[in-house]
Amino acid sequence: MRPPRLVVRRGLIDPLWIPLAVVLACLQLALAGVALLAAPLGSRRRVCRLALFGALYVLIDAWLVLRCAGLWLRHPIAARRGQHWADTHVRLLRATLALLVAASRPLLGFRVEAENLPDPDSLAGRPLLVLARHGGPGDSFAIAEVLLSDWRRRPVIVLKETLRWDPGLDIVLGRLPSCFLPARRAGRDLPGLIAAVARDAGDDDAILLFPEGGNWTPRRHRLALDKLWVRGRRLAAVRAAANPHVLPPQPAGVLACLDARPDLEVVVVAHTGLDDLVSAAQIWQALPVSDRPMIMRWWHLPADELPADADMRHDWLDMQWAVLDSWIDARKAARLRQQDPPQPAPDLETLPGTEPAPEDVAGTAADKGYEPTA
Repeated sequence: MRPPRLVVRRGLIDPLWIPLAVVLACLQLALAGVALLAAPLGSRRRVCRLALFGALYVLIDAWLVLRCAGLWLRHPIAARRGQHWADTHVRLLRATLALLVAASRPLLGFRVEAENLPDPDSLAGRPLLVLARHGGPGDSFAIAEVLLSDWRRRPVIVLKETLRWDPGLDIVLGRLPSCFLPARRAGRDLPGLIAAVARDAGDDDAILLFPEGGNWTPRRHRLALDKLWVRGRRLAAVRAAANPHVLPPQPAGVLACLDARPDLEVVVVAHTGLDDLVSAAQIWQALPVSDRPMIMRWWHLPADELPADADMRHDWLDMQWAVLDSWIDARKAARLRQQDPPQPAPDLETLPGTEPAPEDVAGTAADKGYEPTA
């Protein structure tokens, strides 16, 4: 559902959210206490974990609204706001995401393991275009937190306009160079909106874009394949069918960024571990997720090595998503091997009736280049 206008959000929703968040937090804390008393020896404590994290989230969100209101009262005139205004909101976003990610580990078992993370110092002073796979709970928060805390980058996030219903994120990201894409696309130049934020990106910014356009699920993958077949895009459908772990990337936003800023260094982010939790029931059953970390893999693609032609860039993006899918497939296979290690083969000599025939032994030896003796 489309969020209301700015004047309604700031004048009505945001003030009401403060007492509502306090009430919700109190209710969730009470629920956590009741759940803990009802099952004090339970190993998973799912209700308690979710209630505590929910209470923390709404309180942090309400604190963001209050903090941003205080900043507005100190600097009400937009023309007089300098770099300090933007830096303060970046610090607010960094502290918020760092606290949520840190709290999610003991409460939910959520943890991130970065693999082949490029050296941030080697990319200092160069704007980044971060193309991330979208799948599983919490991935966008975790990737943005890495960019803020580990890379010390200001993320320029491309996200859906429906997220403006979150008052804290709406205010903070609305005061930073973010790009909220409307749900109704008729008559809207969405690539133009993305290109505008790319042109204004600074040397220490990182444009965070999810080319798939939505969270991966098996159902969405099937629907994407059906759409490609209906539209007669057979080659694209075949490519998408060969990459079952990702959705077909939508090139318009990526091409708009690269056209607007050819100097963008590209970083591709793959991740797996929680992506198969695609429903509330599956998330509930998996909690806590301490046995399945979110593993991230980062690739850096220098700006001077990117193709210049639009068609070649389209094929290049498809190739990156094929590589990403192959990495996810290998990671999933490795995890299955760890969960169900192969059993050792039985010793044939210890089993009755399994002695190989002499001709079989001779044949095996001949296959290896040996001749049987008389």
